[in-house]
Amino acid sequence: MSGGFPPPFPSLLGTPRPLVTPRARPILGPMRKNYILDANILLHDPQSVFHFADNTVIIPIVVISEIDRFKKEMSERGYNARGVARLLDALRGGRSLADGVELEGGGRLKVHCPPDPSRPINGMPADTEILQVAQAVREAEPDTPVIIVTKDINLRIRADAIGLRAEDYESDRVPLSDLYHAPREFHLPPTALREFKAVGRLPLPTQGMLPNEYVLLRADDGGRGSALARVDAAAETLIPLLEPEESLWGVRARNKEQYFAIDALLDDRIQLVTLMGKAGTGKTLLAIAAALYLTFKQRKYRAALIARPIFPLGRDLGFLPGDIEHKLDPWMKPVVDTLDFLIDTGGAVQGHQDGADLLRSGLVEVQPLTYIRGRNISNRFVVIDEAQNLAPLELKTVVTRMGQAAKIVFTGDPEQIDNPYVDTGSSGFTYLCNRFRAQPIAAHVELLKGERSPLAEIAANLL
Repeated sequence: MSGGFPPPFPSLLGTPRPLVTPRARPILGPMRKNYILDANILLHDPQSVFHFADNTVIIPIVVISEIDRFKKEMSERGYNARGVARLLDALRGGRSLADGVELEGGGRLKVHCPPDPSRPINGMPADTEILQVAQAVREAEPDTPVIIVTKDINLRIRADAIGLRAEDYESDRVPLSDLYHAPREFHLPPTALREFKAVGRLPLPTQGMLPNEYVLLRADDGGRGSALARVDAAAETLIPLLEPEESLWGVRARNKEQYFAIDALLDDRIQLVTLMGKAGTGKTLLAIAAALYLTFKQRKYRAALIARPIFPLGRDLGFLPGDIEHKLDPWMKPVVDTLDFLIDTGGAVQGHQDGADLLRSGLVEVQPLTYIRGRNISNRFVVIDEAQNLAPLELKTVVTRMGQAAKIVFTGDPEQIDNPYVDTGSSGFTYLCNRFRAQPIAAHVELLKGERSPLAEIAANLL
C-alpha cells in the first residue's frame, strides 16, 4: 500500500517536488539515462515520474495494465492507482506517450509498447515483460545506461542475473541508523545542577541542539545527582520535564526514555509526537494512557481517536465475515487489550469498566486508517498505532488531516513492517521522524528498554 495522493490539477503539473535520482547521489557527467519503472514504484509514489531529473522515464505498457487492476480498490493503493491514471492522461494532453512527452526539469516520459501490437499484452508475467522492455531499450540505445527501478527484490535479482542494472526507489529513503541515537549526557557542577532544579532553566550547554531534544544531566563530582531535561528552542535553554500529578491513568514511567515520552505527550506546545521502539517498550500503552488522561481527566480534548493500518490481518476487512462491527473485532483487539489494562490500573473511564464497552460508547473512537482520508480532525488527541506500516505519502495524508487544537502521536517499530510496499528505509514513519526532527512543534522519543515482562524483553532481543 502506498501513501496519499494530492489533487491532480494543477499541483501535479505545476509544482512537482524536487527532482532527484532514485539513489539521491550525484550523476557523474551529463550522460542521460533511461529509467524503467515497475508498477510498485508508481503505486508507492504517483509523482515518481517527476523525480528523475533530466533523464528519460519509461513505463512499460504491462505496468499500466498492472496498475489498472487496483483502480477499483477502496484503499490507498486504489487511490494511487486512480491518481496515476489521471496524471498520465493529463501529461498526454493530445500528445503521444509512445513518442514521449517532455517533463518539467528537462526529463522525458514514454510508455513503451511491444513492437508487435498483435501480441497479447498479458501473455507473460509482468516481471518478464519489464525485463524484455529493458533489453529492447538497451539494444535500441546501446550508449545510454538502462536502469530498472523496482521495489521488488526478486525482480532486481533477476535483472542482475541477465546483466541489467536494477535499483530500489530511494528518493524518500531514510537510513534507520539516522534515527537511533542515545540521549546526550552532560556533566555539570553540583551547584549548577541544584540551580537547574530550583529555577527550572539552564543555558544550552552546547550549540546545534535540536528543538525538544532530551538530555541527561549529571553532577561532575561523581555523585548521584542527576536530572532529565528538554531543549526549549524558543528560549534556547534546557527545561525540566512535565509529569502528571499522580500517574498517567495508572501508568508511571519505568525508565528515562519513558519519562521523555510522557513529557512529550503532556506538553500542549508539542503537536506531533513520534514514539519509536521495539515490542514491549510501552509506546502504545503510553500514547493511549495520555489520550485518556488528557481527554477525560484534564479535559483538554473533545475526544480521543485511535487509528491503525489493517496490514496485520493480511487481507482487507471486506474479506472477513459478518457486519462491520464483527469485521473490526479482531483488528481492534490490541486496542481493547490496552484499554482493559489501563482501566484496571487507572480506573473506569466515565463509568465504563472494560475496553470493548468504552469503544461502543463512542468516547474513544477507533477506525481503520483507510477511512481517515477527507476528515478534518480538530480538538482531538489522535494516536496512530503501528505507523511503521505507512508509506510516506499515506502518512502525509494523515498529518494533513489534523485541524485546530489537535495533537497526533505516531507509534512504530521499524523492525516489524508488514506492508509489502515499504521497508525500514522507505517507511513513512522513519521519513516523518527524520523530516520533523528539527521542528519546534514536534518531539521524537526512542524507547529502548522493554518493560512488558522479562519474557517479552528476552524474546524481543533474541528472536
